[in-house]
Amino acid sequence: MNSGPADPNPVDPAAPALAETDIAARLYLAIGRLSRSLRRSGGAGIGHGSLSALSTLVHAGEQRLGDLAAKEGVAAPTMSRVVAGLVEAGYVLREPDPADRRAWLVRATEDGERVVSGVRSSRVQDLGRRLDRLGEDERALLMAAIPVLETLLPE
Repeated sequence: MNSGPADPNPVDPAAPALAETDIAARLYLAIGRLSRSLRRSGGAGIGHGSLSALSTLVHAGEQRLGDLAAKEGVAAPTMSRVVAGLVEAGYVLREPDPADRRAWLVRATEDGERVVSGVRSSRVQDLGRRLDRLGEDERALLMAAIPVLETLLPE
């Protein structure tokens, strides 16, 4: 029985090795597509950039506006617009920095914390449902890959 040409499947240890650029491209596309799909399942009324900034405030605590912009990898004027929207929605408080009255400090409100928790919960639940469709071996491979993926994250 002829099964046709072999499909280079990176999960199969017998598959031919992929070139480094192929691995990077496939990983980039897979992570991007999964991330977009999970973001759509979150159901939050705020955009990804706003949610990311709010999440940073929830987890890292009060920040200067410029520091938050740097952590999020955006320009200060962009972060100022993001924070203005979050303040208007009641998810963030913005106050003058007592150490430097020219700077602003921003922090998440209880409503902001609930939004981050709720979105994370719904997205994690969606991802859990997707993981449930995998076989035991595939789940084990993913578990083993998590520490490796975490080393790729910025500090």
